[in-house]
Amino acid sequence: MRQVQGKHIVVIGAARSGVAAACLLQRKGARVFVTDNNTINEHFKCRLDKHNIAFEENGHTNKARGADFAVLSPGVPTEAPLAQEYLKAGKDIFSEMEVASWYNHSPLVAVTGSNGKTTVTSWLAHTWKTANKDYVLAGNIGYAFSDRVEDTTAQSNTILEVSSFQLDHISTFRPHISLLLNITADHMDRYQHRFERYAEAKYRITKNQKAEDWFIYNNDDPAIQQHVESLKKKEDAPRLLAFSNTAEISEGAFIRDRNIILRINDEEHVLMPIEEVSLSGSHNLNNGLATALAARAAEITNEIIRESLRTFEGVEHRLEHVRTVDGVKYINDSKATNINAVWYAMDSFNVPMVLILGGRDKGNDYTGLIDQIRSKVHTIVAIGEARPVIEEQLKATVPQFETANTLAEAVRLARKYAKRGEVVLLSPACASFDMFESYEHRGNEFKKVVNAL
Repeated sequence: MRQVQGKHIVVIGAARSGVAAACLLQRKGARVFVTDNNTINEHFKCRLDKHNIAFEENGHTNKARGADFAVLSPGVPTEAPLAQEYLKAGKDIFSEMEVASWYNHSPLVAVTGSNGKTTVTSWLAHTWKTANKDYVLAGNIGYAFSDRVEDTTAQSNTILEVSSFQLDHISTFRPHISLLLNITADHMDRYQHRFERYAEAKYRITKNQKAEDWFIYNNDDPAIQQHVESLKKKEDAPRLLAFSNTAEISEGAFIRDRNIILRINDEEHVLMPIEEVSLSGSHNLNNGLATALAARAAEITNEIIRESLRTFEGVEHRLEHVRTVDGVKYINDSKATNINAVWYAMDSFNVPMVLILGGRDKGNDYTGLIDQIRSKVHTIVAIGEARPVIEEQLKATVPQFETANTLAEAVRLARKYAKRGEVVLLSPACASFDMFESYEHRGNEFKKVVNAL
């Protein structure tokens, strides 16, 4: 555990994770100062005031310089000038996830990947609950790890959703069970538009794992396979468990004759028919396989795993059926903040649809959606800052292309063009920060507008 008593620590970025880290460090005796280049949300200002933590907003002054080390909020890029000042001075920068881990008492179960993180993290929590096992749920879902870490005990597990940004500045963070679900192009604007740099951030989840730990990975993903091959050369590598819905696996989970098969320690078990898995779609089958393997690594029985895979109802803002109006289903997939997530969303439906796309672009190549759009989408409604890029890349692909200034206007346009038996799908492929505080805020606004129709 790093000693912070009496240390001067600057937290860069005052959103949920940064403020949580600041409060944790202050409770541990550090002298904390919080700085943000933008205006700080009133809720977070009140929290900092309550904990007597000094802060500044709308720019960085000399008060933000010269600390013993800095903590970087996940929303702040490593290339930010203040972060670079610390690095060039030879001073450490840590992520909030790293800082929280210094005070953790539980075995960690950490989930990362470009898509499916929230679903699998929630599915794991459902499995632990079904098994009547104690757990703490935190990270990129719900509460920041720093807000929950003092609730951890040796008798419980901590289940974490972990983003690439949270892995960028880890040092000792070590999951007992790590899961890497997939890697597809995302956040290219944060990684110099180089896929390999983004992939390297994901690989860090195994950085400190040892032979007594577990690494669960997608065998069908070539980028992950590359990392697995390098891990196999490591003397103290974690134990490997793979999952695949296309091929048999020597150690892990796969599909045979439409049954889920678990093969671990040279023992093979038929878990259940894939038709009994509660969530539909090939991507959710993969999510279920990953969940099953993590549960087995945590010594949860097959009986409990079967019950969990049958009863999990999914997560809010991920292919969430909001309402059917005049025979048209309205689906909230606000969690889909990259191209691959939208592809999977469209793949889950076999009816014509209106697609609402847009928000703050992250360097997306929307042409990756063209085949799916041509086969299913008759109308695109583009919103947010990404409208011009979406229009340039996709307008010629659909019979009807519209733009909207607000989400409410987008829903009204979608209703105009959608016919009975069809779907209106909000699956933005973009961050929400141009118009909303978060993807949850965007999804809730969508639901509010749909429920008012």
